[in-house]
Amino acid sequence: MEVELRDQNIKKWLPMTQELSFQKFIEQSGLLEEFKYDFNDKAELRHTETQRPFVFNYYKNVHEKNSKRYQALGHLLEQYIYELLEKMCKLQKVYIPLEADKQPRSFFFMSESALTSHHSALLVLLQDHGVFRAGQWSQQAIIHHGLQHGSQIPCIQRALQAHYGVIVPNLNDSFVDLKMEKEWKSLLAQNIESSSLKMVQAESLLSLQQPPQCIPDRFSNTPEEHMAYIWDYFISKTEGKDVAFIVHGYGGLVFMDLLVRRKWEVMSKVYAVALIDSEHHVGHQLGSDVQLLAWIKHHCREWVTSPKPLDKPAATVLKKEFPMVSAGTEKHSLAPSSSLESIFKYFKKALKARTTINFSPVPIATRSATKRKQST
Repeated sequence: MEVELRDQNIKKWLPMTQELSFQKFIEQSGLLEEFKYDFNDKAELRHTETQRPFVFNYYKNVHEKNSKRYQALGHLLEQYIYELLEKMCKLQKVYIPLEADKQPRSFFFMSESALTSHHSALLVLLQDHGVFRAGQWSQQAIIHHGLQHGSQIPCIQRALQAHYGVIVPNLNDSFVDLKMEKEWKSLLAQNIESSSLKMVQAESLLSLQQPPQCIPDRFSNTPEEHMAYIWDYFISKTEGKDVAFIVHGYGGLVFMDLLVRRKWEVMSKVYAVALIDSEHHVGHQLGSDVQLLAWIKHHCREWVTSPKPLDKPAATVLKKEFPMVSAGTEKHSLAPSSSLESIFKYFKKALKARTTINFSPVPIATRSATKRKQST
């Protein structure tokens, strides 16, 4: 059933990807000879002539050059998926910090009217750590298994269809290399017809993969600060909004950090958290806080890599603070896509059974306090 739903979702968003062809995107970069690749009708990356999957060893046994080529492909995918988020998913790019005009800034994506009462709930997606950016669960999975497995697009489309507002933070965009960003944007924006110029351009693009001199974004030095800023200036401003999180890998640690930083706000607004093969550590992050431990027990569920079928119990001795089930795969990069439909079923059930417990920090009534009140 989950496979059928996934195939239906692919058919719904694939026509738009055909209009926004990755091959056309590559042509504009001048790297057509390096990357004769496009996504087929199953959203899989394939060579346009041989129909074979991506080959890393393009330059025979020249590892450094092949690595630079792979990194260049990763950057192209990063920019391409940004374009899909805006043009296909209709998300808006929001720059942060809000008051900065010229200094280095990060950004995230948000659906239109995501913070208004028009939507019944808000979904926030937190990715794992790595070289990939907003809109990606795993760059490796995109290259080797396709957009439907490695990108967040099927999840975003699923959420929008269910009338969720959507926020996609850019946790791994904590550092901006000004020189590299400027050159990438300049080269990617050009559409040079001359093949000789394209060869020069390709060499220029590949040469950009040297270790950059990075400048940290203000308020976004770390994934944790990036998420905290989005919470403080956007999510916390909503009134009566039911918020859900899907967090993968290091994204789980980022969420637990947010929970500790903004304890009462998070506990009152968030109704469900789906963790996927999470890297959080309850003992180190939450400590012995009874209220936090009680909250995660009732509002969190984790899907972990396991040989067991999807949704079968998969608790471990080390991690048993809340329910844990199998993600239906043993591969970390494929866990988000394999557990997607199960997660949305969990959200639907959790929203229906929205707890009425008030987690607001109210004073605890004591016998002495009662006596003082009666004597006044």
